[in-house]
Amino acid sequence: MISFFLAGLFIFAMRVLSVSLATTRLMMVVQGRKLLAWITGFLQALIFITIVRDVLLNIGDWTKVLAYSGGFATGVIVGMMIESRIALGYIRLHIISPSRGKQLANRLRENGFGLTEIPAKGKDGAVTLINCNITRRQVNQVVDIVTDLDPEAFITAESVRSVQRGFWRN
Repeated sequence: MISFFLAGLFIFAMRVLSVSLATTRLMMVVQGRKLLAWITGFLQALIFITIVRDVLLNIGDWTKVLAYSGGFATGVIVGMMIESRIALGYIRLHIISPSRGKQLANRLRENGFGLTEIPAKGKDGAVTLINCNITRRQVNQVVDIVTDLDPEAFITAESVRSVQRGFWRN
């Protein structure tokens, strides 16, 4: 009975690890980190093949099938948590301010962030569009600065990769 339980627990844990590695690998691919993508891909495939083989050889054993499925679902969440903790890469924040764009730009610059101010026209008239490229770890800091000074500001984010030059605050 104990070995039956341990076999299911092992499959569950390995599947969590495998899917977590898959999530991390995907982020490495998106960010162009080839060596880390290769290493995580290799480990993910090794674990996957080992576990799938065991489950398929014992397909009538519902404990292993449920452990595999539960490990997959849990691995998705664990992978997302790991990815958000390591927060690798860069983000471009698009900040649209209907009335305090200049003050926002100045405050962000005072805090060491590089940005580009663009006068723009929104639905209700003139606005300032601020493009601010930052590390993913700095997102909350910038959002706090913006919302503190201009709670009406509209903020969106997109993942970016550095190609050539520019200012990146570390």
